[in-house]
Amino acid sequence: MLNQIKKELQHLADPDRAKILQKFFKTGKGQYGEGDVFLGIKVSEQRKVAKKYSGLILKELQGLLSSRYHEHRLTSLLILVIKYTKSDEAEKKEIADFYYKNTTYINNWDLVDLSADNIIGDYLLERDRSVLYRLAISENLWERRIAIMATFRFIKNNQFKDTIKISELLLRDEHDLIHKAVGWMLRETGKKDMATEEAFLKKHYKNMPRTMLRYAIEKFDQDRRRSYLKNLV
Repeated sequence: MLNQIKKELQHLADPDRAKILQKFFKTGKGQYGEGDVFLGIKVSEQRKVAKKYSGLILKELQGLLSSRYHEHRLTSLLILVIKYTKSDEAEKKEIADFYYKNTTYINNWDLVDLSADNIIGDYLLERDRSVLYRLAISENLWERRIAIMATFRFIKNNQFKDTIKISELLLRDEHDLIHKAVGWMLRETGKKDMATEEAFLKKHYKNMPRTMLRYAIEKFDQDRRRSYLKNLV
């Protein structure tokens, strides 16, 4: 079945689109996606393939997730999300453990964003969350992004404490992709509980990376955005 899914994805490949994606996902030397290789397949098409092959066992998914091709890895994660939603508690633990062991291959922002809260965030809703704090201080950029993006599931369930704590751990992160992710999660927190977001901002806005702040206040009215950006709160 693994060979069949690879053939099907290859059939969907679009070389012209692949060139665009390799620029979009910064695959050049020294960029965050350095060396990543694309086939040029739309996410919507990958979702169809994932649904068709959702019966793949983890051993087969390992072969897809460890591929050099970006779409192989993304499709494997989309399958993993489908499997997770249909699993019992024991199977969910097995999938979460599989995810933790394979963060090396979850190595671009779309791979993280389409899987972290659906698997890790959901799994940790009623469990100890210390693993996220270990990921948040990892030297691996993508593990740090997994840590903050997993909290999206908590936010959806009106739980904000871990988003705030992990955001504080990442305040001085040097990478723009972390600034954006943290700002995004703060913005989502504000949609549910503006007081919690504002308390964070009033404490940290002067020291936040500008991109992080801009993302966090994106939905504020113009005057409030301006006041934060001009340090006049």
